[in-house]
Amino acid sequence: MPPPSYLGLSGRPLSLAVSAICTTGFLLFGYDQGVMSGILTAPAFADVFEETRDNSTIQGVVTSIYDLGCLVGAIFILVVGDQLGRRRAIIAGGMIMIIGTLIQVTSYPGHSPLAQFIIGRVITGVGNGMNTSTIPTYQAECSKTSNRGLLICIQGGTIAFGTLIAYWIDYGASYGPPDLVWRFPIAFQIVFGLIVSTAMIWLPESPRWLLTHERYEDANNVIAAIRGYDVDSQETAFERGIILDSIRASGVFGGKSTPYKALFTNGKTQHFRRMLLGASSQFMQQVGGCNAVIYFFPILCEKFITPGDHNMALLLGGVNAIVYAIFATVSWFLIERVGRRKLFLWGTVGQGLSMVLAFAALIPQTQSAAIGTCVALFTYIASFGATWLPLPWLYPAEVNPIITRAKSNAVSTSTNWLFNFFIVLITPVLVTNIGWGTFLFFAILNATFLPVIYFFYPETARRSLEEIDIIFAKGNVEKISYVKAARDLPLLTDEEVEQEALRYGLIDTAARGAAKSAMHGGGNAQEEFGSKKSAEETESKETIEEA
Repeated sequence: MPPPSYLGLSGRPLSLAVSAICTTGFLLFGYDQGVMSGILTAPAFADVFEETRDNSTIQGVVTSIYDLGCLVGAIFILVVGDQLGRRRAIIAGGMIMIIGTLIQVTSYPGHSPLAQFIIGRVITGVGNGMNTSTIPTYQAECSKTSNRGLLICIQGGTIAFGTLIAYWIDYGASYGPPDLVWRFPIAFQIVFGLIVSTAMIWLPESPRWLLTHERYEDANNVIAAIRGYDVDSQETAFERGIILDSIRASGVFGGKSTPYKALFTNGKTQHFRRMLLGASSQFMQQVGGCNAVIYFFPILCEKFITPGDHNMALLLGGVNAIVYAIFATVSWFLIERVGRRKLFLWGTVGQGLSMVLAFAALIPQTQSAAIGTCVALFTYIASFGATWLPLPWLYPAEVNPIITRAKSNAVSTSTNWLFNFFIVLITPVLVTNIGWGTFLFFAILNATFLPVIYFFYPETARRSLEEIDIIFAKGNVEKISYVKAARDLPLLTDEEVEQEALRYGLIDTAARGAAKSAMHGGGNAQEEFGSKKSAEETESKETIEEA
């Protein structure tokens, strides 16, 4: 009997289709990040939105208000993401982005254009916040252990390709008539939004989300379809059993939303620590200065390197985007070989040294020395693209346990957008008022990241999502650092994951028996799981209240 199919696909082709749509969602994210940089100071844009002309504060507000919308979208997923599901959240996010885009490009003088444009930016941001909170979780829950890191890295790396497309469309449109200069670059993102929203209608829901909501038959079909198994095969039943063990250990069943207090528990599952690890990676990505460079590279060039030459600033921005995209692909080849920790550390050193060079080259206040700042911005974006660009999207999606993953990932994404908004808002003001001190500010911040990463970030490369649960249980039970627990724990097979879960008390013997029954097929295992549910819910409540 052939495996089930979605879009007429199963096995590897279906997995590739899931990854392609997730990647398109982040391509849209990157495009939206870069599109305003080339049009914000364009005369044709200022002719419609007069308030932005030579006003760094209003320029910062117009750009950053989008990030505030993204924050709202991420919070929305935090509140209702568990009930809505991964698939429906992505569909809704794409459609909302399209609506916001239409509102932006229909702004005309004489009809409060700036207010309409800002409303459109906020609505577009809401959709993007929903997608960026959901897509990494969806990808992680549909991926195999062997390629999860690579797939999410590719997904994160396409942010750079989206920015590259945006920069060069901005540059090409700058030679057109006034309306084309800014309306077409903003409207073009509708193409990506339509692809994401329509394709997701026919793609499967996350099997882990389905099992959390006790939709066993649907989950079996999805597992079999994505892996290319027969629905009634032992492989399908065993993978389902492993996921159910993880759900039991975390403690919420029957389609209920994970209670917020579960995010703040410790104990063997360490929900709170794991949420902080994911959120802190997003925090450090933003305050390290990435969006000061991505959003405002042409403005920084026009201010410090090519004074008064808007065309050259746009051209340099396009070249910078090419460097960004090239180095974003580097992480694809390093993420599983080198691991997350080393890439975090190397990227931080590269970013910090680049910012030191950037401010030092501006101190002499000569045109020749300022070229050093241009070089520094290129080396910064290269370091960022190869490391910090994809990692904060991967790390929260895999470090958090299944039962808090949606909410914890939404907290991480909310952190990203909150500090994205803050940095994008203050950067034009910093550049205007303290000049080279802007780069010194970011250099100091990068230096503070190193001890946090070194002492608190455990390695997760080549681990299954359920195996990562064992790392935190081991650290808690043995009273050792979680970095050491990850280093000491060998790579485990599925059978060894079950044994270690029993050893550290994540599941009990009865739960193990249910998993064994699941290996032999269908109904009895489900009935046994259902009959145990009430007792396990009681136990899970005690676990949540513990710590």
